[in-house]
Amino acid sequence: MDQQLKNQAPQKSEQGKNLILVVLVLLVLISGAKLYLDHLEKSKQTEEIIVLTEENNALSTRLDSVETQLELRIQELEKLGANVTELRFLQDQLIQEKKSNTQRSAREIAALNQRINDLSTLLVQKDKEINELQARYQALSSENETLKSTQSEMEKEVAEINIQKQELATKVAEASKLKLSGIRISGVNARGKELAAGKAFKNKQLKGIQVVAKLGENTVAEKGSRTAYLQVLGPNKLPLFDLAKGSGNFNWSGKEEFYTVKQEFWFDTNEQTLVFFYEKGSPYPVGTYEIKLYVDKHYVGSSSFVID
Repeated sequence: MDQQLKNQAPQKSEQGKNLILVVLVLLVLISGAKLYLDHLEKSKQTEEIIVLTEENNALSTRLDSVETQLELRIQELEKLGANVTELRFLQDQLIQEKKSNTQRSAREIAALNQRINDLSTLLVQKDKEINELQARYQALSSENETLKSTQSEMEKEVAEINIQKQELATKVAEASKLKLSGIRISGVNARGKELAAGKAFKNKQLKGIQVVAKLGENTVAEKGSRTAYLQVLGPNKLPLFDLAKGSGNFNWSGKEEFYTVKQEFWFDTNEQTLVFFYEKGSPYPVGTYEIKLYVDKHYVGSSSFVID
């Protein structure tokens, strides 16, 4: 019995070694197969990347070409006066696509190639439209050549009429301006008594200034509400100005002017008399004063007086 057990022990040990060897061989085979399959997968992926890269490069070339062709059609259509809004929009999309550095997938490449094919079809349609417009343009050019001499004569006549109308409008505008037919300046003392007009006013006596302006009859001028601005310039050539006493500013010949007092009135084409009064509230500087009158935005006339 003991001898039999002794014989079986080496056999079992040998069998265990063989089993381990088989397992090791299987592991090596499995590992090798996995490495081989991984190698095949990497090779496949590398090939796909190379193909996609080549397709992306070819697609970029197609994008450049179709964008150039599209620009040529746009320029031609613009010359012919056609609406190119839709084409400009498509061109902007192409430009944005060209600027993209993203590696496109096979599906994206296919979709973009289809868009390029659609654009190519559209370009063919636009070529037909350009040919039709050019033919129409040629026909119109022939008609224009025939009408050129007549048109030139008509333009000359229209230009002469416009000149005459402008001259007439200028004359009417000038004639419609109100004219100053007379102006009287007098001083007023503290008791409200009018000082003698036409003489120098005494500084100590003078409280205020009264200006009576007469506007002549003008049947050409339109009836309506008018505004008269009186500007009293002191010896320093600056306007007497006091907001509390009705002074302000107005626009004349494109620049801002300051007025001493103003008056609104209704002009009915007959002679009009305007009376202005200004009380300075402080002593008047000695010297020569100038008075300017404006009606609406037109200069009417001027006069002067002296304070000593």
